[in-house]
Order: sequence, then structure tokens, then C-alpha cells
Amino acid sequence: MPPGAGLLRDSVGRFPYARGMTTTDAAPTAIGSLSPSRAGDFMTCPLLYRFRVIDRIPEKPSPAAVRGTLVHAVLERLFDLPAAERTPQAAQALLDPQWERLVAEEPELSALFDGAEDQAQEEWLAQAHTMLERYFTLEDPQRLEPADRELFVETVLPTGLKLRGYIDRVDVAPSGDVRIVDYKTGSAPRADFEARALFQMKFYALVLWRIHGRVPRLLQLMYLGNGEVLRYSPDEADLRATERKVEALWSAIRRAMDTGEWRPRPSRICDWCDHKARCPEYGGTLPPLPEKSVVAEPVPSPRDQTDDL
Repeated sequence: MPPGAGLLRDSVGRFPYARGMTTTDAAPTAIGSLSPSRAGDFMTCPLLYRFRVIDRIPEKPSPAAVRGTLVHAVLERLFDLPAAERTPQAAQALLDPQWERLVAEEPELSALFDGAEDQAQEEWLAQAHTMLERYFTLEDPQRLEPADRELFVETVLPTGLKLRGYIDRVDVAPSGDVRIVDYKTGSAPRADFEARALFQMKFYALVLWRIHGRVPRLLQLMYLGNGEVLRYSPDEADLRATERKVEALWSAIRRAMDTGEWRPRPSRICDWCDHKARCPEYGGTLPPLPEKSVVAEPVPSPRDQTDDL
């Protein structure tokens, strides 16, 4: 599937296999659930996973994360327009309405720039405009008809582990080849961090493969922060290895749940962590663990997929 190739919807305009297991009756009872974002949290820092999944401590939205949500929303709505109207001007015109919609749905976002100078919000919005301009240098949306956008996918592995998450975009070629596309509003990682960046995409590919038995042809990460595109063609061996990694991660999470030991893993991103003040690595005191009966990963939301750390 060459970059920018014309892609088609199925006969009802949706990706035909992405709503659940191909044979739901044969699915084992789920023993737990994992999304790529939360798997990434545990790999980054097991204590961060605990704060987000076990304690469910609210986090203040960061301007960068909210801008990512906004840009994602614009790109999703862009494909609601007829192909000929998917222009840079149309994308820019969607920014203000989508920001108003987000604030209406989550009023706390209106306080994002409280206490900051007006210039801070202007620069924040200008960066969103720049990212949308950059998107049009990477592909021509007039030549594309995505099979689905912001697609929730879910499957249960033979071991009972439920995998789920939201895919930014699924493209299906006339041949039936599938391309998974993810927008990132950060910059492309260095070569030695590419494997980590691809983990999320392989996770989605694994879910789709388990759902309908066909390995996606291409995984495509579009970095709107610096205009780079990372493409990878997985094979069945890749996805089996990803499944083993996911299962190993879940085993480690279960051990932490059973022992109550959630070890912090200090790194440079600690300076941006909302939980630094309660982390024992920085002199903080951990809150008591909640009852095990309430321990379960919350259903992911599209915003979970816009993190660019």
C-alpha cells in the first residue's frame, strides 16, 4: 500500500471487523484489561500505573495534551467533509468550533490558561494551526476515504486478558490491505526510541489480527510536531512477540497488585508528572491502596491516545 494511495470504505462505510471478536461465543472470560496507554504507563513507571489505574487520582490536563486532543478532533471532523472540501483552510476553520465543543463538554478546560498572559493562549493556538498546516504536507486527505476514525477496538486473548483502545484512523485499500494511522502532536523519536513508539501501533495491529485473522499491512505514525512519518510493516511473528510482551506486562501488573509493591522508576519525565509530590523518590508519602475489589483499568478514552510523552 503506497503512501497516499486511494483507500475505500466497505459497503456500509465502516471498518467491517473492528467491533469485537470474530467468534464472541468462543471468547474466554476476561481476567483483566489493558490498553496501550496504560501498558506504556507501567513500562515507564509501575507507580505511575498505580496512581492512574488503581488510585485513579485526577490529573490536571496539560496544555500540550489538550492541544493534542484538539488537533485530533479537527482531523477526525475533517473527513466528515466531502473530499473536495478537505482543504487546509477548512481544517483551520474547524479549530475554533472544536475548541468550543471541548470546553462545553469539559468546562474545566476553560481554566487551562488562568493566571497566564493572553500571549500564552495565542501561542498555544498558533502551534495547533501550524500542526494542521504541517499535516497537509504529509498526505492529501482529498485522496483518502478512511474506513473508520476514533475506532474503539476490543478483543480477549486466549489467556483471558482483554485488550482495548482507540485507533485514530483505519484505512482499507481495494485489495483489503489495512493501514493503521496514528497522529502524534509531538516530534518523532530518535532511532533508538522507535521501538517504543511502535509498541502502541503493534498493540492495535495485534487486536485487529485477533479480531479478524488478517495482519494489518502498514502501521503509520504521523508526527505533526516536526512533519516526520514513521512507517512499519508488521508480520505475524511481530504480533506474536507483541502478544507475549503484553502477557508478560500483565503478569508483572498482577504481581504488583498481589504484593502491593508498585516500584517507582525515576526518569527525566518525572519533572512533568502530576504525582511527583506524593512519590517516595521525591520525599512524598503514598496514599493507602484501595480495596482490591475496585481494582480494574477504566475504559480508555480517545484522549488517552493523544499523550506524546
